[in-house]
Amino acid sequence: MSRRRRGNKYDNRSGKICITLIVLMMLAVMSVQIVKIYHKNQTYIAQEESLNKQLEAETERQEALKEREQYVNSRDYIEDVARSKLGLVYKNEIVFKENKK
Repeated sequence: MSRRRRGNKYDNRSGKICITLIVLMMLAVMSVQIVKIYHKNQTYIAQEESLNKQLEAETERQEALKEREQYVNSRDYIEDVARSKLGLVYKNEIVFKENKK
């Protein structure tokens, strides 16, 4: 009977060692996965910041285009284009021209 008990002690010890090794391997694998996920998360955060900046820039551009559209549809714009490109003036205006030499 004593021989069986000694064998159980050694079996118990080897079982504990195996379980400890398995737990340590799982811990190592999980640590590596956590590091990978952390780096991936940092990449996504940087990408999100970049996209937010682009969104702000496009929003400002959209506002500028709306303002430009309002100006283009105004009477002031029509007068500016008529004066600069077509050379038109009102009847009661006096035009001064430079002498080109």
